[in-house]
Amino acid sequence: MEPEIDEGISEKDVMGLMHVFTRVPPLVLKMVVKGNKNVVRSFEAQVRDHYQQLTTEEKIKVEKVLEMPVSELQRILQNVYLETHQKQLKILADPGAEPFITLNLQELRKMLNSSDL
Repeated sequence: MEPEIDEGISEKDVMGLMHVFTRVPPLVLKMVVKGNKNVVRSFEAQVRDHYQQLTTEEKIKVEKVLEMPVSELQRILQNVYLETHQKQLKILADPGAEPFITLNLQELRKMLNSSDL
């Protein structure tokens, strides 16, 4: 039996989470990204509750996202944007969103590493 190939996070994974991206109106997301807001800290209780409900497979995917270079994550978001035309994905794929994504991934790492999830 061959070992399973670890493909990381794919466009298909992002498509499966489209409801997460489209929950926030594009104008609001653009303002939050431009202001480099720490949304993980703002919604810490909800993030913790949601994380606790994830399956083991979903938690592994979260870990993969936390380990990915932001540029790779943005490339995936750009590819999905080109397929779906969801404005929220375009906002997050923009190079100007890199500080926002980096900040929030760091905050998520801290929260997950410092708690008993």
